[in-house]
Amino acid sequence: MSKFKAILINQEGENFTKEIKEIDLSFLKEEEVTVKIDYSSLNYKDGMILKNGGKLVKDYPHIPGIDFAGTVEHSSDPKFVVGDKVILTGWRVGEVYYGGYSQYAKVKSKFLVKAPEGVSSKDAMALGTAGFTALLCAFAIQARETILLGEPVKDVLVTGATGGVGSVAVMALSKMGYNVTAITGKKEQAEFLKKIGASSIIDRAEMDQDSKPLEAALWDGVVDTVGGKILARALAQTRPNGIVAACGLASSFKLDTTVMPFIIRGVKLWGIDSVMCSEKRRQFVWSQVKQLIDFDKLHEVTQVWSLQDLLKSSSNILKGEISGRVVIDVNK
Repeated sequence: MSKFKAILINQEGENFTKEIKEIDLSFLKEEEVTVKIDYSSLNYKDGMILKNGGKLVKDYPHIPGIDFAGTVEHSSDPKFVVGDKVILTGWRVGEVYYGGYSQYAKVKSKFLVKAPEGVSSKDAMALGTAGFTALLCAFAIQARETILLGEPVKDVLVTGATGGVGSVAVMALSKMGYNVTAITGKKEQAEFLKKIGASSIIDRAEMDQDSKPLEAALWDGVVDTVGGKILARALAQTRPNGIVAACGLASSFKLDTTVMPFIIRGVKLWGIDSVMCSEKRRQFVWSQVKQLIDFDKLHEVTQVWSLQDLLKSSSNILKGEISGRVVIDVNK
C-alpha cells in the first residue's frame, strides 16, 4: 500500500522532536483491527505528550493521539467487519500504543466501540476523550437520583468550564435538566458558557481559596476538572448526599481537605477513570450521546485543525487558551 501521514515524536537524549512523516502500514505494530482514521482530537493529555512526552511515553519513535474515529479496513476479530464505523478513546493509546495522529491505526479489538447510528466520525471526535469523560461525570451526578433512592439533583457546579471536559459537561448536565453553575477564570467567556447551557457563572478567583471544613451547602453535584483548592472548596459546599465527580488536575493533583463533608453530610467523592473503564460502560455512554448532546451546538464551539495546525498550536491547550473542543482532520 502507498504511504500515509502521521505525526512522529522522538526523544534522543535531551532532544525532543515532533514532525509529520510519511510511513506505511509495516511501521505499525500488528494488531487485530486496522482502521482508516477520519478524525482525532486534542485533549489536555495530548498537549502534554506533544510538548515533551509528558512523562507518559516510554518508547520512541511514537505516534501520539489518545483518541480517533474512522472505518475498519481489516479485522481478524469477527466482532468487527470491513466498513464498520468505530470510535476509540482511552486504553493508553497515544501513550503506550501508537495513537490517532495518523491516517491509519492498528489496534486491539477490545479498544474499539462501534459508532452509534447517526453519529459521524467528526461528531464522535467533537466529543472525543474529553467529551466521553464529561459524560461519565454527568452520569455519576445523575446516580444521586438513581442509586441514592431518588434524591433529586437540582444545582450542579462545573469547574474548568471552558475546557474540553468542562464545556461538554455543561452541555450534558443542562440537557439533563439541571441548573449548571460554571466556574471560569475567563470573564470574556461568560457568553460562551451561557450559550452552551450554564445558568450562572462564578469567577475562578472566588473559589480558588482555602476553605473551611464545611461551608454553606450549595451543590447537589460537582464536576471537577482542576483539583487543588477549588476541589476542596467544592467538597465543603456540597449538599448532604451530593456527588462530586473528580476527573482532572489542571490546577493541582493535591487535595487538602477534611473528612467532614464525607461523615457529616455523606458527600461522595467519585473518581472518574475514562482510560480503562469497561467495554460495557463505554457502549452505554456512546449509546446515550444523541440524547444528551446537541451536535449542532457542539460543532459551533469546535475548531477543526490539520496535523500541521496541531504541531504549531498544541501547546495552547496547556496555556488555557482553547475554549470548547478541537477536532483533528488527519486527512487535511
